[in-house]
Amino acid sequence: MNAARHQRGFTYLAVLLVVAMMGATLALTGMVWHTVVQREKEAELLFVGGEFRRAIRQYHTGAGQYPRQLSDLLKDPRFPGVRRYLRKIYFDPITGKNEWGLVRSPDGSIMGVFSTSSDEPLKKAGFALADRDFEGKAHYSEWQFVVAPPSSPGNPPVVQNNPPGAASNPPR
Repeated sequence: MNAARHQRGFTYLAVLLVVAMMGATLALTGMVWHTVVQREKEAELLFVGGEFRRAIRQYHTGAGQYPRQLSDLLKDPRFPGVRRYLRKIYFDPITGKNEWGLVRSPDGSIMGVFSTSSDEPLKKAGFALADRDFEGKAHYSEWQFVVAPPSSPGNPPVVQNNPPGAASNPPR
């Protein structure tokens, strides 16, 4: 009888050990999964930001001015025919919202966009040439996808943070 009781105690400890190891494995898997998802969001932000940059550059090349609103990239109001530079206004992959911070020129037009997230990026180095200024940045909001550098020290671009719930395209 004493041997059977000893055996049950050993089995109980073995089951507790297995459950603890399974919990630790699941926790590690969750951390790895979170990192993988975050890296995918960063890659998507770099793609979407590049698309905004390309669209703003094409808009600017057309007539030498920047768009007044992001929606101008969907249908250029300067031309009688339909001219599109983007198919849609993308969601910010980091925040999941359709709100972007805007980098404005001194005349109020849009020179670039950035994520409004204050989270710290995983990627710190190894950016493409167009995004080399992102190296060492502490927040996603510092990854600014701007078409042109500041025009002059006297008239730098204005960075506009849109408060949560505010429209990302201010009226003209």
